Amino acid sequence: MKKDLPNNIVEDISIAVVLEKESPESKEWSVYLINQKNEDINNVLITSKGYGTKDGEEVKTSVLRHMIPLIEKKSFAKIEIIDEQVFGLNNEYWISYYIGRDIYDKKFIFLPESIVESNFIKIPLVNKPGVMIGQ
Repeated sequence: MKKDLPNNIVEDISIAVVLEKESPESKEWSVYLINQKNEDINNVLITSKGYGTKDGEEVKTSVLRHMIPLIEKKSFAKIEIIDEQVFGLNNEYWISYYIGRDIYDKKFIFLPESIVESNFIKIPLVNKPGVMIGQ
């Protein structure tokens, strides 16, 4: 049960939507988990989904599940490729991971229309432009 889990605080973990490549015809985007901790994280489980309203109708994307055995300290891992068509939705990433025997989890949500060039920063460790949420 969730109430039985310790209240471990997630710090130095971020999710970023990164612009990988750009041409006049298209843009390629990916989602990364960034571990800015000074320690590795293990057994990383990620669920992702999109939801919201588009053209006046409720929209939900499929729920995708990802597992990454290890993300080393001061490092990152690609979670998935993302299509620009879902940028108008809430894009939710729920992360769970272990440090030693302790479990941590946190939900990260990119709000509709937040993945825009005016919000771009240089994403730490990835060193590409994008939008990041988290510490």
